[in-house]
Amino acid sequence: MIAAFVLFLRSITGVALKPYETYRRITERSDTTETAYIGLVCLGYFALASLVRAPAFRPFILTRQFTVLSLSAALGFFLLTWVFWQAGTRLGGRGSFRSVAVGWGYTLVPTVLWFLVTSLLYIILPPPRTAAVSGILFSIFYLTFSAAMLGWKLLLGYLTLRFSLRIDLVRILGAGSIGALAIAVYSFVMYRLGIFRIPFI
Repeated sequence: MIAAFVLFLRSITGVALKPYETYRRITERSDTTETAYIGLVCLGYFALASLVRAPAFRPFILTRQFTVLSLSAALGFFLLTWVFWQAGTRLGGRGSFRSVAVGWGYTLVPTVLWFLVTSLLYIILPPPRTAAVSGILFSIFYLTFSAAMLGWKLLLGYLTLRFSLRIDLVRILGAGSIGALAIAVYSFVMYRLGIFRIPFI
């Protein structure tokens, strides 16, 4: 377990600094223990988010909120992993569901980081935010940070399909388009149910 945790920490650093090389190693190992650690990080965020979103400290409401967020995110993770795996293999890919799951799991790193920073900023500087210089600077910082996280997420998604399924750019675009449709449906359902305004994917 300790060795797996050390590998997990190295992989987290690697997907930020050397994503191409790191993803090649991650998908070759396909160690689901690393995905479990990512899941624990997500659960930690959902616990924090439940505290932030709850109007008062009520254990029942907090537990229900935590459970709904966790199960909805887990459903989205397995749904999208399955969609990408099915789309990729039908387009000629040669990878396992496990390999795609491990690769897609690491794409949750920028997702968790974005949601965590957003929650902390909500606590530190709650809306409404003024049109003063400080408010404008905050908006610029937030938009820049969000764009960087989105770009990182897209890169890791590309590397997941590239190394997990061993497909070229054209097939990646095809599988990605199918995955984007699944993301749109999932996002709409989560929004209508009032679970995620922005999907946790």
